[in-house]
Amino acid sequence: MFRPKVPTNPTPTGLVVPLTVEPTAVVRHSPPPTPVAQTSTRPAVRLTPGTALALVGGGTAVVLVVGAVLVSMLLAVAISGVSVAVCAVVLRSLLASERTHR
Repeated sequence: MFRPKVPTNPTPTGLVVPLTVEPTAVVRHSPPPTPVAQTSTRPAVRLTPGTALALVGGGTAVVLVVGAVLVSMLLAVAISGVSVAVCAVVLRSLLASERTHR
């Protein structure tokens, strides 16, 4: 079942040689072992007031950092847009004054 299947290729005479099939061995499996209840080797997670405070502080820090990054990216896009708009107005003004002075 897991062996590669090689396609039959025609020989130069035009005859097709069939692929020989090897019989596979029959494997008999023993019955699965009965499940045994496993005890947990890890202790349960216990939150003390200090660890809870550290988790809240860490979460707050992450939110503040992500917020600062997103706001700075938005600000960068806004400043780029304003600078492109100012350049467009200046170019328009230069082209308009070029036409009127001729």
